[in-house]
Amino acid sequence: YEDALASILKLEKIEVKTEVDKWKETKNIVIEIRCRGKLSGLSVTEAQHWAHILSYKGEIKAIMIFPVPELKRIVKEMIASKEARLTMGGDESASELVLLPINKITRRI
Repeated sequence: YEDALASILKLEKIEVKTEVDKWKETKNIVIEIRCRGKLSGLSVTEAQHWAHILSYKGEIKAIMIFPVPELKRIVKEMIASKEARLTMGGDESASELVLLPINKITRRI
């Protein structure tokens, strides 16, 4: 699997998002799906993989890497089961965001 990871990192397009500090308190990662009423973020990425970095006090604590289709499936399932929550946030609260509990994401893999 080392070669598979090397291939992803070297050859494929990866969308990288970082949660800084607040995730430690909320226990969520945040994924944007719309902005100002238009699809954005995960909904429109052209990347093959999505990397979500958890940083705390300037130090990387974890990196989760998902194939984009798999992450989209997980998000849809968690919204449908009410394990994830939709909210507005970002600049001017213009972005529709999905709050995904970190401890429940791996249950969907």
